[in-house]
Amino acid sequence: MKKTVLLSVMTSSLLMAAGYKVPEQSINSMALGAAYVAHTQGADTAYFNPANMAFMEDAQFAEVGLTWAHLPRNEYEGVQAYSATEIYPANNKSEIENLQLPFMHYVAKPIDNFRWGASLTVPGGLTKRWESGHQKIAAEEFTLKVIEVNPVASYKVSNNFAVGGGLRLIYSEGIVKSDGTGTVKPIKREMEGDTVEFGYNLAMTYKPTSDINMAVTYRSNIDLGEEGEANLYLLGVGNQYDASVTVPLPAALNLAISKTWLDKYTLELVYEKTYWSAYKELNFEYGTPIQSALVTSFDDAKARDWGDTDTFRLGLTAKVTPRVTLMAGYAKDETPLPVKHASYELPDSDADIYSIGVRIKANENLSYGIAYLHDEKESLTVSAAEANSHGIIGKFTEGGADLLTVGVGYTF
Repeated sequence: MKKTVLLSVMTSSLLMAAGYKVPEQSINSMALGAAYVAHTQGADTAYFNPANMAFMEDAQFAEVGLTWAHLPRNEYEGVQAYSATEIYPANNKSEIENLQLPFMHYVAKPIDNFRWGASLTVPGGLTKRWESGHQKIAAEEFTLKVIEVNPVASYKVSNNFAVGGGLRLIYSEGIVKSDGTGTVKPIKREMEGDTVEFGYNLAMTYKPTSDINMAVTYRSNIDLGEEGEANLYLLGVGNQYDASVTVPLPAALNLAISKTWLDKYTLELVYEKTYWSAYKELNFEYGTPIQSALVTSFDDAKARDWGDTDTFRLGLTAKVTPRVTLMAGYAKDETPLPVKHASYELPDSDADIYSIGVRIKANENLSYGIAYLHDEKESLTVSAAEANSHGIIGKFTEGGADLLTVGVGYTF
């Protein structure tokens, strides 16, 4: 299909935490595990807290960089139950994936109490592939590319209070394939498409003292209204249909506080609330009735019933010399996915996130850095008592993500 792809890919990959959603979009944010909201300092301030642009030096700031994301295999041990009498061994491993995610940030000089900036980021990207077994029937390939352009502005209300916000322009494209040819489920689908959507973000920062920052940021919910065509096959015979679906990109709220000592050491704590409860079901609609044998797999509404999630982040920054800054972070990330609705395209679970990085000032204008983040997923066990809606009875292990970021910053 031309556009409906995004609905499944976006919600089953990008928007999940840790390994698929990528909130870290700069050197500093990667090194701090996204505990980087209250105490932002460089060009990436435009993305993480535009209100803080009001407190930056009277100069222009730019940063460019690239993140390599390595997604290890998901391993599954268990069975696939299509009914009470159709139960098959289903031990398998997904494919290893490697992605490249670029980013760019810019903050202009202030104009009186106003300032503007912009960011170009890839806040999510995934290829999840199962090339064999019963998993291929559901998720032969789920591929997603997302690009976000985020122009922002700030206003300094007073010397210790500022507000900011901007427009989120999202372009995404993806591929969804599933193939049961030669199995007990001889059905197949091929979808690919793109979409453009809009949202907004808001921010404010209050500095009760010179060494304490308190910040709030908010990214709006974006409903993805997808329309296009779907190619659906039964026993090798395919038909094309007009198709549509709407899926929410949930709102996210960040509350952050930072404390700096001796102008060298900064500790930041961030609480993030993501409003996943907006995702109730996945429901494709077609312009004409599809083949009756495909209704259960491709037409019936699929319950999601996700829950709101809490993520806690802690970051430490240390200026060990005038030229060298070290950073480290930890986060506890919660999955919104009920075990009842766990699936092969999204075997998600809670995660522990560890990060570290260094930034070096080459001269008064130029700096560069490198950061590494490790996302460690907990195992996910789906018992028969869960009555999983996809017929999964077994255990997922491994998965997670490893991310390496390099970048260059320039002040002029």
